[in-house]
Amino acid sequence: MQELFATPHGAVQQTKRNLLVTFAGTTTPFNIPSFWSLKKRVDEVDIQEMASNPSRAYDCAIISPCGSERCYVLSLEELIEFKDLLAGAKLMLELNSILHEQMYSVA
Repeated sequence: MQELFATPHGAVQQTKRNLLVTFAGTTTPFNIPSFWSLKKRVDEVDIQEMASNPSRAYDCAIISPCGSERCYVLSLEELIEFKDLLAGAKLMLELNSILHEQMYSVA
């Protein structure tokens, strides 16, 4: 298992077939397509609307990722922390892919 990215609030680790997302005290496995779907769903949440709307309906975001039994119920602060964690993991995956391509295209 290799750690891709970590923050004080969570971590994303990679196994041969899955990404393990640790956040809010739980670890959830995701295959790569499910991870991208989770990232997309988190990015679609309007943080500005959550912060500015006084309605109780905007107190939390509920994210139910495809391919997982896990359901995330996140406050505004948790959503921002989770978004940062997933963005960092995405960046590391993309960087890994670029480095891999460059190493094998030279050889």
